[in-house]
Amino acid sequence: MTETDQPQPIRRGRGRRPAAEVREQVLAAAGELLLTEGMAGFTIEKVAARAGASRMTIYKWWPSRGALALDGYATKVRTVLEFPETGSIEADLTAQVLAFTHLLTDTGAGKVIAELIGASQTDPELASAFRERYSAPRRALAVRRLTKAIEQGQLWEDVDPQVVVDQLWGACYHRLLIPDEPITDEFARALVRNVLIGIKR
Repeated sequence: MTETDQPQPIRRGRGRRPAAEVREQVLAAAGELLLTEGMAGFTIEKVAARAGASRMTIYKWWPSRGALALDGYATKVRTVLEFPETGSIEADLTAQVLAFTHLLTDTGAGKVIAELIGASQTDPELASAFRERYSAPRRALAVRRLTKAIEQGQLWEDVDPQVVVDQLWGACYHRLLIPDEPITDEFARALVRNVLIGIKR
């Protein structure tokens, strides 16, 4: 890697940048650093240098390195994990689970999310942030889509969307954290297909 290939910090212009702009740049820098270096290479100092922000400013918004890492990760993957709505619950679930498994296997996100889950076991603040800022919002999107499919008559009325979320995405996390079997497209498609056998009308 040449000197010109190295990530360049954002150059400050004249005057103070709006707080929203600074926050956005910090989150972008955090997400990029996390996916390239993982938690081992993730520091507030490096994020500050990339974003052209002060450590004091960053600590004003994020109480810990873990909280910033989590928000950076969530920001980086948000558009990838948007839930499609084509009208077919099978197509939408398949597309979303495939997007998630590709994120885990084709980028640095798989290692990062495993590290965040591990760190949250002994960091109560990170565990709380993980639920509130990442897992709960992602779960809510899936529950909303499944609920709509129930209302449209595509799924049985007694289906519990929360349990379906655990079945689908829980299986993906299981293979990520206990890698006895690989995370593949075939696995993702079979997972959705098998779950739908029991819940689709």
